[in-house]
Amino acid sequence: MSRPSRRLTWSGLPESSTPKRPYRDTLLVYAGFAIFIVVFAWLTGGDVRKAIPVALLAFVGASTWGVALWRRRLRREARERAEAGRRES
Repeated sequence: MSRPSRRLTWSGLPESSTPKRPYRDTLLVYAGFAIFIVVFAWLTGGDVRKAIPVALLAFVGASTWGVALWRRRLRREARERAEAGRRES
């Protein structure tokens, strides 16, 4: 017998509004995380020369993912606004 699949839904929470500059904000947050990685390595006595490429890789990967998510969301919102405008006409 197979178990029924369950998905966690947050239907009670309102969708957050889009920030004024989503791409810039995303890049700043991930740059902060990358800096944190290097500073944490330095404070704990780790090899900073190894931490820098790891931080850069994390920044590039996370930024690429974050920008792709924002592009998808902004396109969806624009499509929904266009459909709502056609319905009102």
